[in-house]
Amino acid sequence: MSISINNGGSPAPLGDRAQLREAAKNFEAIFLRQMLSAARDSSIRSDLFGSNGSDTFRQMRDDAFADIASERGVLGLADMIEFQMSKSIKG
Repeated sequence: MSISINNGGSPAPLGDRAQLREAAKNFEAIFLRQMLSAARDSSIRSDLFGSNGSDTFRQMRDDAFADIASERGVLGLADMIEFQMSKSIKG
């Protein structure tokens, strides 16, 4: 995807806009994963019988949640990124 500065703020072409949307959703998912990971690391673990298997399951569950939440726009971060970045795509 080639991005260039566009001072006019005109809408971006559909192909570039679709790629931008996908990148923004992926960024939101990464951001959510990091938030969940930080929250888990800071919590007191009460799991006396914890294992690598349960840790792996939690990580997979958090990853799935982050993907679903970003796809549905739960935080709205992807929308804000797309809006701001679309101004710089040459139209």
